[in-house]
Amino acid sequence: MKRFERFELLVGKRFADIKKSTILIVGVGGVGSYALESLVRSGIENIIIIDNDIIDITNLNRQIIALEENIGCKKIEVAKKRALSINPKLHITTYDIFLNAENISILNNHRIDYIVDACDTISTKIALIKYALKTNCKIISSMGTGKRLDASQLEITTLKKTQYDPLAKIIRKKLREENLSLNIPVIWSREEPVKIKSKTIASCSYVPATAGLLITSYIINDILKN
Repeated sequence: MKRFERFELLVGKRFADIKKSTILIVGVGGVGSYALESLVRSGIENIIIIDNDIIDITNLNRQIIALEENIGCKKIEVAKKRALSINPKLHITTYDIFLNAENISILNNHRIDYIVDACDTISTKIALIKYALKTNCKIISSMGTGKRLDASQLEITTLKKTQYDPLAKIIRKKLREENLSLNIPVIWSREEPVKIKSKTIASCSYVPATAGLLITSYIINDILKN
């Protein structure tokens, strides 16, 4: 029995195109960890992950890599170990850095087919979008998944068509100021954020996870389509 036999039965000879694709994932938290997991389980053999965070006890409710025994460990180290335990043939490159406009040129060291923006920092998101537009690299960016309870309200559209999302609103404004395209694929929620008094962003286990899985669905189906 082959490792990905069940999936190969589903996609046929196009599995070869899936395997050889290179995916960059920036941020392996609530959204990114599930995107990574499902991409690896879909047979992707070339993955780059960027994250400089450590696993915290508050990550246990929503990040697939977060377990009691790895609290305090580097996310990229735990993510890499988990990914290789699923597919030892995986070629995975890790960068333990905070990605920004100043160091984003490190991406030029790789041939990247898709960028998964699963980070939380607005300046990094904008830097990734600008990099994707400049290099003609495909990108899908995750908008807000915190303060949401209904995963069925998630959908993939373009940044231009998002509503109710404070994060998307800021990014749209900044891109407009530089006359940049708003036709960027994003995963967002039609659900308005739940209003809470705390400044800490509330979250559940399943909305970020669903967003990560939908990102993988988007990428795999785009590969098959093209």
